[in-house]
Amino acid sequence: ADQCPTPPPPTPGLTATLQLMMLFSVFKGNTELPTAVNITWSSINFKTILQWQPKPSGYFYTVEIHGQTSDTKKKCTLTTETECDVTDALRNVKETYTAHILSVQSTGMDNFEEPPFASSEKFTPYNQTVLGKPEIQHYTQDSKLNIVFQDPLTPYMFPNGSFQSIRDIFKHDLEYKLYYWKDQSSGKKDATTKSNTFEISVDNKNNYCFYIQAIIPSRRENRTGQESMVLCTSVGRTILDAEVFIIIAVIAIAVITLAIVLSVILCKRKKAKAAREKEPFNGI
Repeated sequence: ADQCPTPPPPTPGLTATLQLMMLFSVFKGNTELPTAVNITWSSINFKTILQWQPKPSGYFYTVEIHGQTSDTKKKCTLTTETECDVTDALRNVKETYTAHILSVQSTGMDNFEEPPFASSEKFTPYNQTVLGKPEIQHYTQDSKLNIVFQDPLTPYMFPNGSFQSIRDIFKHDLEYKLYYWKDQSSGKKDATTKSNTFEISVDNKNNYCFYIQAIIPSRRENRTGQESMVLCTSVGRTILDAEVFIIIAVIAIAVITLAIVLSVILCKRKKAKAAREKEPFNGI
């Protein structure tokens, strides 16, 4: 019986060529994916968000955090968002990190080559996170301006579940600066403390306004933090001044009214006297 001819086995050179073409196809597919641009770190009190552009279409992003001495950590795997909370990956706050934002085509592809990626600038949380607003808890004024305030909290927790404050992390590197001035005046004074209180000698006849900032003097950048809300004292002069003004106004109105009344009375008496003098004497 006739038998179909057996096809010749593929030559080794052709097989190698096909494999190279497949690898090139995969690699080419990856490099055609857009990579992230405008990568920025946004960090306040160690809460750190990585942001970038553009919005992906037909592909995904995966974020890798590379530390100088720590293992690589993946965050926001296969996301279509353009931001990623990487706070948990930066717990060693004195470490310097770089983020790689990978562009990945799909979840099911077996890539022989590393996906295309873009790298961020280096980021060291201890040196670069922005210091948040202190919370003013209590203040009074007599001969001294007394202020009690609270350290901003971080996202990191102690084993007992309570949040660490920026003081727990910065320790002796942390200071606070108070700016204060007489109400309705532009001349500012300042004072510095390493504690959570200020006690400043002031003129107890004047109200004072103030705000507080955290500072890290050892830093080269971001040395000063965000300003707390501006608050003003009230030692009662405002109410007293209003009462005095009202009393003075009432007295002034009374004096003016009395003067007018007296003028009218005097005028009438003069007219009556003049009229009597013009009348002829009786019996003449």
